[in-house]
Amino acid sequence: MENYKIILQKLADAGYQAFLVGGCVRDKILGREVHDYDITTDALPEQIIEVFSGFRTVPTGIKHGTVTVIAEGQPFEVTTFRIDGKYSDSRRPDSVSFTGNLIDDLARRDFTMNAVAMDIDGKIYDPFGGREDIENKIIKCVGEPALRFNEDALRILRAVRFSSVLGFGIEENTSSALMKLRGKLDGISRERIREELDKLICGENLIPVMLGYREIIAQIIPEMRACFDFDQRSHFHMYNVYEHIVRSMNSAPKNSPFLRRVMLFHDIGKPPKFTVDENGEGHFKGHAGLSADMCREIMKNLRYDNNSIERTCLLIAHHSDKIHNDVQIKRLVSQIGEGNFFLLMQIKRFDNYGKRPFVLKEFEEFERHENALREFIRNNECMHISQLEINGNDLKNLGFSGRAVGDMLGELLDNIIEGRLENQRDLLLEYASRGNLRPCAESERNAVK
Repeated sequence: MENYKIILQKLADAGYQAFLVGGCVRDKILGREVHDYDITTDALPEQIIEVFSGFRTVPTGIKHGTVTVIAEGQPFEVTTFRIDGKYSDSRRPDSVSFTGNLIDDLARRDFTMNAVAMDIDGKIYDPFGGREDIENKIIKCVGEPALRFNEDALRILRAVRFSSVLGFGIEENTSSALMKLRGKLDGISRERIREELDKLICGENLIPVMLGYREIIAQIIPEMRACFDFDQRSHFHMYNVYEHIVRSMNSAPKNSPFLRRVMLFHDIGKPPKFTVDENGEGHFKGHAGLSADMCREIMKNLRYDNNSIERTCLLIAHHSDKIHNDVQIKRLVSQIGEGNFFLLMQIKRFDNYGKRPFVLKEFEEFERHENALREFIRNNECMHISQLEINGNDLKNLGFSGRAVGDMLGELLDNIIEGRLENQRDLLLEYASRGNLRPCAESERNAVK
């Protein structure tokens, strides 16, 4: 027996009504894999806990009727049928009243496709036409759209996310209301916005949703609005800045929020860096660094963790680096690491998919760079200070101290990468003992020529 049926059966055996409800029923109707099962019942929270006295239970949201039951290691949210009171914070009802009527419970839900229940035998309970909307691939609010969005403004973004992920259209009245009320997203916690955004950008229907509901995107990322309709005036590009971002993002794997997030922000700094040359060609010199800086602030505002922020911004900062030879490959690897270098080549491919077709010929160049790095790795060629045959203690024994230790190690690595010095201990010690520290060494290490 499937684990969710254990929950339904236990409640039924105790004399209570119990149903699967919401997204899990929708996904079953669609034939999609179900990851989370939500269960609704007429049992009160204390009765739920009593029924599952032999199970681990967690009073997740007992004030609102929710108890999490762990069955065979799998968590199930079990919630009492309820009617929601007023939503004063556009997130949660101020109060709830429990009811014994399934239809009352379904009536409080956001969209008709989520206002569908299923019993243990697979019978569907559908008082609001949700099954038909699922089959017709339509997202429609239960009842009055403005009321639903005023109750919980995150539903505005959820509608757009569902459209992206499921490939459903949004019904006209629902679409009109979410556009009209999009300003209410400003009052939603950044963490909740972040979670929906990460799901939205991984949708199969990303392109039409991001283009058709771009004002929703700009409501949560205002910096994106400058990219709308921005003509790049470049022979490399066939789309404006925003559409290029969307199409390049769509080229990244849909199961990788990280890579799609890199593409979402990779060109957000282009508009402020726009210049036009004497031939009328548009240029965006320095946009990668600005995009990384802007991305960092946006991700901080959305409460991403520091590691995700730094990984994302590092790749964005280097996404337009020009690489022409082995020395440049090694220099870049010394700065960002081998793993990030391979990711960067992928990002360059995603970027090019959002440009004119002729730039796809650069894929051969990206592959050469990847093969060159694989060869360097096989040969254990020195690309990092940690690979030097001497270390900081050796330099201290030669009389170096403080910052001079790091500067000399960097200079030694520079010379090895440039081919002027071999990574042999005696040669490195001899060079260091002469103290030939070039004033420009540090700046050379921080730049990819």
